[in-house]
Amino acid sequence: MSGVDDELERLKRRRMLELQRRLHRSESKPEVEPEKPEEPTPDEVLGRFLVGRAWEVLGAARAQYPKVMPQVEEALIEAFKAGKIKETIDGGMLLQFLRQVGLSVRVQTSIRYKDHGELKTIGQRIKEK
Repeated sequence: MSGVDDELERLKRRRMLELQRRLHRSESKPEVEPEKPEEPTPDEVLGRFLVGRAWEVLGAARAQYPKVMPQVEEALIEAFKAGKIKETIDGGMLLQFLRQVGLSVRVQTSIRYKDHGELKTIGQRIKEK
């Protein structure tokens, strides 16, 4: 038993020395000015009120309208910060908003149904018949 105890004691000492070295290295580094809290990124702000498929709609809009979407996103962020938007926005609401401002965003959709516990598309159903 003393061999196992000696081995454990040796491992503990080695681990303690390693932790002391790390502590010494971190203390010897020059102190850096504490970072100022950064302004949240647009995606972080949008993340607070976009839910569900809104991210999918936003991604499609960004891909289809890369020049206009930064301005639209900024307007949404400003409205959220000003308190004009108080509730969360889902995919349908965002799609409707984008269409009202003149952006006809096309979102990939598919109709699926459950058949004997398996999700199938309409295309698969037609092929089976």
